[in-house]
Amino acid sequence: MSKEDVFIGAIDQGTSSSRFIIYDKSAKPIGSHQVEFTQFYPQAGWVEHDPMEILESVKVCITKAIDKATADGFNVDKGLKAIGLTNQRETTLVWSKSTGAPLHHALVWMDVRTASVCRRLEKELSGGRTHFVESCGLPISTYFSALKLLWLMENVDAVKEAIKKKDALFGTIDTWLIWNLTGGVKGGLHVTDVSNASRTMLMNLKTLNWDESTLKALAIPLEMLPKIVSNSEVIGNVAAGWPIPGIPISGCLGDQHAAMLGQACRKGEAKSTYGTGAFILLNTGDGVVQSKHGLLSTIAYKLGPNAPTNYALEGSVAIAGAAVQWLRDSLGLISNAADIEPLALGVESNGGVYFVPAFNGLFAPWWRDDARGVCIGITRYTNKGHIARAVLESICFQVKDVIDSMHKDSGADQSKKEEFLLRVDGGATVNNLLMQTQADLLATPVIRPTDIETTALGAAYAAGLAVGVWKEDYIFDSKDRLKNANIFRPLMAEETRKKKSDSWSKAVNRSFDLADLSL
Repeated sequence: MSKEDVFIGAIDQGTSSSRFIIYDKSAKPIGSHQVEFTQFYPQAGWVEHDPMEILESVKVCITKAIDKATADGFNVDKGLKAIGLTNQRETTLVWSKSTGAPLHHALVWMDVRTASVCRRLEKELSGGRTHFVESCGLPISTYFSALKLLWLMENVDAVKEAIKKKDALFGTIDTWLIWNLTGGVKGGLHVTDVSNASRTMLMNLKTLNWDESTLKALAIPLEMLPKIVSNSEVIGNVAAGWPIPGIPISGCLGDQHAAMLGQACRKGEAKSTYGTGAFILLNTGDGVVQSKHGLLSTIAYKLGPNAPTNYALEGSVAIAGAAVQWLRDSLGLISNAADIEPLALGVESNGGVYFVPAFNGLFAPWWRDDARGVCIGITRYTNKGHIARAVLESICFQVKDVIDSMHKDSGADQSKKEEFLLRVDGGATVNNLLMQTQADLLATPVIRPTDIETTALGAAYAAGLAVGVWKEDYIFDSKDRLKNANIFRPLMAEETRKKKSDSWSKAVNRSFDLADLSL
């Protein structure tokens, strides 16, 4: 391959780190850099990010990734055709249109400070917890951006003042990054894409516009909301002051939707991304499927302003890899995240220990913000290997509960369940024990691609599609990604699977109604 080629860049802004990856025309990464940023925990259940630190982390990643690729002989400065963006979803911030300064730290998607706001709305609104489900596909929950925005509007004086002066801009992290990338106070574009907008509770899933009745019910001013665009179109160009001025920004998706595109999920196909949380999406095609089993209706992707909209059912697991980080950082049971696999392999089973990582409540399919973490079945026999295995199993059990709900909602024939393949991606999938356990508990094959960073790849695909570097046939019809994939097939006996699932259900039930335990 000529090292003077066509390149697409992808900003991947996650919950704990930012990355910039550069892809060549064959969609292979040729340079990348990653920077972690600070997590703030002001109170129990509160999680915040510094928006300025996120901006700086992205800027450093772009510079360093280009430097690395250039050092390897790739002429990125000449060949970079566009960049795409993917981001942690639901994380919410408000900033000043005139100064560009954030008016508060960003409230992260897993933050649960809005529980009292949720309870209030459930009582006040005629439809209770499901009042907005018909329009946006989402229940009233601490998870979604609208509730976080309400908290900022009600509790932060600077936000109240800025709204009064019509100087307040609301956005999720994609909006914040694009506004700054395209000029900030000097003409920055205030936009979001359909996938991120679908996670705010404020967008109508069918019209793909901000829902007027929802805005009225929540008293949220329309003028502070960004314009909604598709996932694949030229949004604007990077402004001076950034490492890549003039380059088009032509792709934008929330991280889970980007992973769906990176995994080339068509109708009927599902993927699970294992990161801080775990997020399982099933492409339901051009129709919105309303879940009756605790899942969310959302956008899969819309690959152009005039392209058809693909919808999805989603189940979100709040704590997956974060439980491993907890073992490392809070308990000191391991020194590195990778240490959990050999520790768990040091025992033959979980020793009867079941762990539910409901640190900030439970998301799909339970939606219990009163749940808290529990570890049951501990005996004098229990050692740290059993705890490690129980933590890994907790991730797999949570994903299984979501997949089971998807089968029920989609009307899948359970007798043909063996035909269902789960595509997996994300950093935690390097753990072979985790992947084998997932296949065992699901009783279905799990497919891990050679490139597990499909979130960034999806953003690159969207950007490249918009500027003509790739066509949809190339993205969806390429068989190469499955040729060299690792396939984990179930080995566990059905009787064992059933007993373990029943024990897990007992543990989950024990986690409910624990939010008010005394300090």
